Amino acid sequence: MAIEQRLRELDARHRDLDIIIKSEAQHPSVDASRLTAMKRQKLKLKEEIEELRHRSEH
Repeated sequence: MAIEQRLRELDARHRDLDIIIKSEAQHPSVDASRLTAMKRQKLKLKEEIEELRHRSEH
């Protein structure tokens, strides 16, 4: 199903972004604005995932 495939893709992107954020946050010379942008992107992915899951339940 197309929704299931999209969910898998979004979940993978969300996990990858989480790993990158954690790695970047540990650097002493972290770029705070880049880190904030990645966190916003991760949040948007999470919201899209939740919306798709909600739609697929109905």
